[in-house]
Amino acid sequence: MEHKRFISKFYEGEYLDYLYSSPDTDKKLPLVFYIHGAGCRGSDITMLDSNSALLTIEKEVADKCVIAAPQCHCNTWFELFDVLLEFIDMMRTEDNVDTDRVYICGASMGGYTTWQVAMSRPEWFAAIAPVCGGGMYWNAGRLKNVPVWAFHGARDMTVLPEESLHMVKAVVNNGGNARITIYPEAQHNSWDLAFSEKELWKWMFSQKRVCE
Repeated sequence: MEHKRFISKFYEGEYLDYLYSSPDTDKKLPLVFYIHGAGCRGSDITMLDSNSALLTIEKEVADKCVIAAPQCHCNTWFELFDVLLEFIDMMRTEDNVDTDRVYICGASMGGYTTWQVAMSRPEWFAAIAPVCGGGMYWNAGRLKNVPVWAFHGARDMTVLPEESLHMVKAVVNNGGNARITIYPEAQHNSWDLAFSEKELWKWMFSQKRVCE
């Protein structure tokens, strides 16, 4: 994937390095954001090149969509949250992107961030796929118009599966469309299994943004 840098217009000195790929076509394409977990934090963007989750996503859908994967150079994504939102807003309005088919997925720390980004800007996304994450379930009603497919490992001791279960239940209880796949034998690394699910990508690309 191509290495690029996004420079914030609103926060002096702030930036995000990111990986980017797009098929060579004049058609408007779906856009998939991948938000990485704690293991890829830092200032060496090549760390993301070997990230197994991103490699799996590339293998499955790189010929069908634009992929954008930013890197967190702070301790957590929440320290860069406003810059991340600015980056996502810039990418989703690029000329080659179908703004009604923008999706976000992430794993672990990136799973938490996926939930929070979608709850902060639900009007941007057609669907989300958080893996081994969690979030503020009392705010999940904001996702009533954003389809969710969450994933978690039943044996995950790093992020307990209840974190995803609480979020999915809260979305459903607020009238939303959410489901979860629990892998019985998986521990924390459930992302390779999740992003290998061909049904996930078929489902995801069939979703279109709901504009109220």
